[in-house]
Amino acid sequence: MNLLDKLVIPLSPEHVQLLHYISMLIFFLFVPFISIVLVGTLLSLTYKRKGFKQNNNIYIKFSKDLIETVTINKSMGIMLGIVSLITSVLIYIQLFHGANLITVEYLIWSFFFVTIGIILIYTYRYSSSFSELFNSLDESKEDESIAEEIKKYRVNSRKLSLKAGGFGIAFLFIGTWVFTAGVTLGFFTSKWNDTHLLSVLFSWAVIARYITFLLLAAAFTGATILFSFFYWEGGKENLNEQYKYFIRKNGIVLTAIPAVILPLFLLLDLTDLPGVTLSSSVFTFITLGVLLLFLGYHYLYVMYKNNSTDYSIHIFIVVLLTIFATIIADQTAMVNANKPQTFALAQNFDNVMTKLTASSAPPTISGEDIYKNICSACHSFDHKVVGPPYNQTLPTFHGDVDKLVDFILHPTHPIPGYPEMPNPGLTQPQAHAVATYILKEVKKYE
Repeated sequence: MNLLDKLVIPLSPEHVQLLHYISMLIFFLFVPFISIVLVGTLLSLTYKRKGFKQNNNIYIKFSKDLIETVTINKSMGIMLGIVSLITSVLIYIQLFHGANLITVEYLIWSFFFVTIGIILIYTYRYSSSFSELFNSLDESKEDESIAEEIKKYRVNSRKLSLKAGGFGIAFLFIGTWVFTAGVTLGFFTSKWNDTHLLSVLFSWAVIARYITFLLLAAAFTGATILFSFFYWEGGKENLNEQYKYFIRKNGIVLTAIPAVILPLFLLLDLTDLPGVTLSSSVFTFITLGVLLLFLGYHYLYVMYKNNSTDYSIHIFIVVLLTIFATIIADQTAMVNANKPQTFALAQNFDNVMTKLTASSAPPTISGEDIYKNICSACHSFDHKVVGPPYNQTLPTFHGDVDKLVDFILHPTHPIPGYPEMPNPGLTQPQAHAVATYILKEVKKYE
């Protein structure tokens, strides 16, 4: 990781907060795009195979229209799929500097898998166009040798298209799974040292969150189909009634089924998060996501009942906002989980700035700042947060600073009814500073 360390710059608390905001914006671009590429390509490939097998022109046409819709163009593939992901990796390198970088390692592997997957999927898209070109040639008007060559190129082009699509989906599936694992580890700071790949990938936390991602991806792909075929720029032209019915039916089903299951997994993901990650903002945005899904059910029902496409834009916006709400909740939980890491980065920033200003005096350690940045996530002086209030627990230390410092550095003996206190990762001077502060401050609440 020496190479990665060279990419790191000292971060103040303001810089850390800014990087979290940028990371959130990057996820707003990356997650919706990679969702429709993954599920849309899988759906396109499925209908293409069925279309060739059953000689069904509707399936074949839908396959071609769908892959062109979800991949948009090569520039979007590079910017939203590749550049956005490498930007996320660089941000996480900064945010997790000084900690065990297993999270960053997962994201780097994810980048390679996703990049290969995107390249193969765009190969599938453009090789499909070549296949269509060969299909348009009329072999009956050519001599026998040319007709045989055309047939050979058509068969080879079709095989290349199907193989590229299949391998592209496989690489993208693995890449997004590893990406989910890397992000999930950011919530579970106690597992930073768990380097066993399979134990992480097949842990319940990662599997549940990846299922949530796949459900969101499927629902958003269905909403995108309805939006792009029936609303965007007035909808696609020259859609006959049979093809229009086929698209509407598939779009509604693909959106509705995952959307019905999603609230359960959103709540499961929430209950599985460590207590230190939870806050009112996390609950608020998860609740907002669930409410948006219920609004989406209403629009889907109206479209199905009235056999119309009038609400395709509403469904698209609702599902997209659900994704945004989920991302905001996750990033907020990430910030809460990594307050000790943020404080460590801030201390490192202070040390660097002290050296740059040629000051011989060490930076002042503020017990109040440590309390606000780390301890307040779980504790208050006079009421329960995640852990017990200080005015109930600190009297047992009888004002002994050293005894409290030892407990902060090595937390043991959880109080019944409360979760076990995680190690905040403080140094001896930092622990002494915050212990002195809270022992002094708690006297106001006795």
